[in-house]
Amino acid sequence: MFTVDPWRGNPKGLPIPRFGADMSKMSLKEVTVFSPATVANVACGFDVLGFAIEKPGDEIVVRRSDKPGFRITKITGDDGRLPLEPKLNTAGVAVLDLLRHLGLGDIGIEMEIHKKMPFGSGLGSSAASAVAGAFAVNHLLGEPLTRRQLLPFVVAGEAAADGAWHADNVGPCLLGGITLIRSNAELDVHNIPIPNNLWAAVVHPDIVVLTKVAREIMPRHVQLETAIQQSGNLGGLISGLYQNDYALIGRSLHDAIAEPHRQRLIPEFYRAKRAAMSAGALGFSISGAGPSVFALCEGEKVAQEVAKAVTEVFASVPIKATPYVSRINPKGVHVISEK
Repeated sequence: MFTVDPWRGNPKGLPIPRFGADMSKMSLKEVTVFSPATVANVACGFDVLGFAIEKPGDEIVVRRSDKPGFRITKITGDDGRLPLEPKLNTAGVAVLDLLRHLGLGDIGIEMEIHKKMPFGSGLGSSAASAVAGAFAVNHLLGEPLTRRQLLPFVVAGEAAADGAWHADNVGPCLLGGITLIRSNAELDVHNIPIPNNLWAAVVHPDIVVLTKVAREIMPRHVQLETAIQQSGNLGGLISGLYQNDYALIGRSLHDAIAEPHRQRLIPEFYRAKRAAMSAGALGFSISGAGPSVFALCEGEKVAQEVAKAVTEVFASVPIKATPYVSRINPKGVHVISEK
């Protein structure tokens, strides 16, 4: 289990407030939040770039309890895969670290987790739960911390699942939109502008790719020429997003590091990529560790056509695939009800 350093993730060196819960604001009895799926890496931004989409996502309910301590009382949609023990659950780890930091480890809180997105999908399932858990409890406690101050706690939660400290899923899930992580070690995370007509076509083939497996097949050393190409593409993509330059975005959406190795985990990947590009995608690659794939597109109509074309490729294998067409989600995790 990861233990959060309150100075980690704060590049200015300012401490995250301790004992920050305002007891006068703790009038809520129950909070329900929605935490969206995310696309990490975004082709050329391995471990440093990600964006949130509108759906799918997870829902988490937290409520006050007269019984001291934090408990997970119910999990649905997981086929019995996820543990109720908080120390073994991504949402639970994030919440325990948060409560410990605030000095509220004995406060009575119950949580329900409703998984509404597939496991091992490359859509940030574990990140969505970690973010939802910490965000919901923070809201229940009167928001003692800002969203940005929650970053180290939610990263610790996801790290409990895959053993890696990175924010390319939790960053956009928590902060919304497109995020650039200048440093994962420092959690120096920044939002990038979203062009007005930028849409995502995401397709999830019904197979499982574990993040740990996808990381194991990555090369440990990268040639200088490859590193230069990748950094040029990342710079070009960020510049294109700032300038609303769709042509530059398209020229930059190429992954020279992860995709050549991970594509073999996804049946008919390059055929799906050709179909996406023929349908008008700006660029196409693997979402996170896969097996989900994504394309960025100019306009909803193109995104719908790309999603249809890619889904048909997987269906021909045959592999059942679920398409999601979405604007970039600017909100990220948010409250859907409270009482």
